[in-house]
Amino acid sequence: MRFFIFLLLGLVLFSCAEQQRFQPFQTVSITPVYEDSVSIRAITFLDGRTLAFAGSKGIYGTVDVASHKVRANVQTYDSITPAFRAVGNTSNDFFMLSIDSPALLYKTGDQGKMELVYKEEGAGVFYDCMAFWNDTEGIAVGDTVDGCLSIIITRDGGNTWTKIPCTDLPEGMEGEGAFAASNSNIALVGNQAWIGTTAGRVYHSTDKGTTWSVQRTSIVHEAETQGIYSMAFYDENTGFAIGGDYTQPESNQANKIITHDGGKTWSLIADGQEPNYKSCVQFVPNSEGKGLVALGFTGISYSGDGGENWKSFSDESFFTLRFLNDSVAYAAGSNRIAKLVFK
Repeated sequence: MRFFIFLLLGLVLFSCAEQQRFQPFQTVSITPVYEDSVSIRAITFLDGRTLAFAGSKGIYGTVDVASHKVRANVQTYDSITPAFRAVGNTSNDFFMLSIDSPALLYKTGDQGKMELVYKEEGAGVFYDCMAFWNDTEGIAVGDTVDGCLSIIITRDGGNTWTKIPCTDLPEGMEGEGAFAASNSNIALVGNQAWIGTTAGRVYHSTDKGTTWSVQRTSIVHEAETQGIYSMAFYDENTGFAIGGDYTQPESNQANKIITHDGGKTWSLIADGQEPNYKSCVQFVPNSEGKGLVALGFTGISYSGDGGENWKSFSDESFFTLRFLNDSVAYAAGSNRIAKLVFK
């Protein structure tokens, strides 16, 4: 009898553990955190207590996630007020990168002010996204210049940045770039990197940006406003990318792709189904690769089965999203930052 009691108890505990592992969300609640007349497309968590952001009109700052106290400042360069759409961080520093020429990349300075660590000028210069593998190695991506995608790399914690020459990159396509829509064109896992482009292609590196290959995908990319707007990887094998055409935001044709082999092959998923155009997609942490949240100015959508089926959670407009944990995220957009709680 004692054996059967223990067996039953074990089965109950196992069942409860299975249920706790992953439960799809049903709703989201949205709490305003910050409001100002700026566009914010880039956010990152410096740690479990602080969200950092940068946006238009040179604005940048932090949000204390416990108190929602906001500290904001404005960065200028000579007579220029930069527009920032890419941010990143290490354990020690916060980084922000402006679009257009001159591209201005700043890091946290020793004296409490932002320090300029990279500048690039020229026709076509336009940087879109930034990410870090670790505290010493990071990457930023911009549009095609002189025949190849613009990729800069740091190997010393962001103190110096070097542009990869075109001879070390796949041949670019005319007009190919990466939408500066949500600072999520780059996905990093381990030593790997994936970059989604406006041409519907995915650049892939297995050695932290030293060598690169490129794969074509079936995501819509016939017009300048079409292509991959955002991508995310749950692990080294499972990745998801979304986009479409922001000038035809209701279209959901060929705007979502998925890979289960680390980006060697990509397949259309939920084609002709919701969601429509979105500017950012993120995997839900601890969701076994099944939970996905995609958002844009068209609203917030959620999938609990790896992107096969989606549900619209809200019509509220945002540009970008990052998860603090497996149920709380922060989103930014036109004139605001908000806290999102999924249940």
